[in-house]
Amino acid sequence: MRVSSGVPGFDQLVEGGLLEDRLYVISGPPGSGKTTFCAQFITQGAKKGEDCLYVTMHETQTELMQDMSGYEFGFDRAMQSDAIQFLNLVTESGKRTISQFGTESGLTNRLIAFIEQNGVDRVVVDSTMLLQHFLTDVSQEITGFLSALKQTDATILLISEMTDPSSYSDEHYLAHGVIFFHNFLDRGSMTRGMQVIKMRGTAIDCDIRQIDFSNQGLQVYPDEKIES
Repeated sequence: MRVSSGVPGFDQLVEGGLLEDRLYVISGPPGSGKTTFCAQFITQGAKKGEDCLYVTMHETQTELMQDMSGYEFGFDRAMQSDAIQFLNLVTESGKRTISQFGTESGLTNRLIAFIEQNGVDRVVVDSTMLLQHFLTDVSQEITGFLSALKQTDATILLISEMTDPSSYSDEHYLAHGVIFFHNFLDRGSMTRGMQVIKMRGTAIDCDIRQIDFSNQGLQVYPDEKIES
């Protein structure tokens, strides 16, 4: 079964949506659209009555809502509803919440227990860069973290700060899908694009598609290819 991303134009690139209960990595440079894409994904889940979880390690709920306040796709209402749980792992309240889950210590075990015990359908984890604050040896433990996420009954988007689409990292290899956002100068102006690099179980072509932003959020133009 496939789930809608909530991003206009994107689902056409992946045969109607993301395969559910799988792990997807959202990569790209700062300001390229990763967070907006994930916000639309989690909002879509809330609109469909799904149980959603937004996990962050650097932004408060208020800051995230302010970042998305210029858009009208309903993120603020969704975040204030019962459909989305927000978990900031560096705040005291976030630490207390996550510590109640799992019989074993450690971020991986407790986050997985949280997802499973709450019957979460959609998850956003922002981001891999900040896992260094929670994992003793990121290069060793990231594999276990991602493998555990893949075993849950949730569709998960994991934001990565990787900026080179040709350089694969552990999260790219382990994920079921990799979506890369591009920012590059073209004849003196900034061009934005999105590329589905990997998508297991789905026919893709890996071409870069044009994207832009409006008051409705991120828009993908599946028929407009960009030559980088």
